[in-house]
Amino acid sequence: MPRQLTPHQLTILILSLMATSMGQSLVFAILPPLGREVHLGELQITSIIAVSALIFSIASPRWGRLSDRVGRKPIIITGLVGYTIGSVIFTSVFYAGLTGVLSGLTLYGVLMLARCCQSVIMAATSPSTAAYAADHTSRDQRTGAMAKLGTANSMGTILGPAVSGLLATVGLLAPLYFAGLLTATAALLTWRQLPRIPRPQLTARQTRAKLRYRDPRIVRYLAAAIGLFVGFSGIQQTLGFALQDKLSLSGIETAQMTGAALMVSAIFTFIIQVTVMQRLKLETRQFVRLGLLSALVGAGFIASFETFPILAVGMGFLGTGLGLCMPAISAGASLAVSAEEQGAVAGMVSSCPAIGFVVGPICAGFLYQIHGPLAAVFSGVVFFTVLVSLMVTDSRPARR
Repeated sequence: MPRQLTPHQLTILILSLMATSMGQSLVFAILPPLGREVHLGELQITSIIAVSALIFSIASPRWGRLSDRVGRKPIIITGLVGYTIGSVIFTSVFYAGLTGVLSGLTLYGVLMLARCCQSVIMAATSPSTAAYAADHTSRDQRTGAMAKLGTANSMGTILGPAVSGLLATVGLLAPLYFAGLLTATAALLTWRQLPRIPRPQLTARQTRAKLRYRDPRIVRYLAAAIGLFVGFSGIQQTLGFALQDKLSLSGIETAQMTGAALMVSAIFTFIIQVTVMQRLKLETRQFVRLGLLSALVGAGFIASFETFPILAVGMGFLGTGLGLCMPAISAGASLAVSAEEQGAVAGMVSSCPAIGFVVGPICAGFLYQIHGPLAAVFSGVVFFTVLVSLMVTDSRPARR
């Protein structure tokens, strides 16, 4: 029987995830207008996210497996400290671009290198946090616990764009430096307050075969998560371009409006995770289907918007889809494997959004340069394809 997750432990995990997700949402909101300020093209800007996401997706499962051996707490702290240092370096490179010290392909290459190095280390936090929660919850508590961690991500995503819009009035770099301060504070809090798992319990779970993405117990959950974030990232990483071009906004106005749109999405994700996911008793696969359907509807609104209110409706549906899908995917994958594999499976689930961000921004950025609405249409096609695929596979007898 797992040890109970205390309110104090849950609070520390939530704050760590909030700091990370807040920092990420700050980056996503500010990067399109900031990239244009230093004269980078749309495909260059989205490729920075895509390539760094690839690095994140490779590193995340490895950090999860390492947390199985050395403990969750050291790996959580490593990720937070790495995020802090990486944020300072990444933002400083942008400062060099704004002041003319770096430009063109040199600036692009250094930004890419800085972001990729940051991604290698910051990939440690999410899987080790989820695995820590799994270590301390029983099977019937798992979906609720993962929904609470999802709520932490949502709260960070809500607050991040709001803070980004506010700090952007000071300067486009201010939100990025603030992100580093957040994760530094979270690292200090985790170091001082989060209990470590005793050494005998770590030793007991060190001898397991390596978990693989094609493992039949978890493959449907991983495929759903990857497809969800291919579509979501395609919308998210072209949203700033669409707002700036359709509504004729300045760089600062674009950052503020992009932040507001992302905040709408995150609010709906938060509401779903604290209401529906805590009260409605459905199978994980049913939650995933409903989430993908909601995301598909949202993509339709976003592809056709001409005013911000229509965009906000689409972002609300998109946020609802995320709120339904991700806690169910995390819980379903966690329940499908043994206690000794919790770090490994958490790392794999954490890598899925990053894999989505490898494909989504590149495809959507390319399509946006051809015709703006095609980016959201691409996301809608992805959501539909994944939904149909899951309905087909779920109709077959499940292999346990």
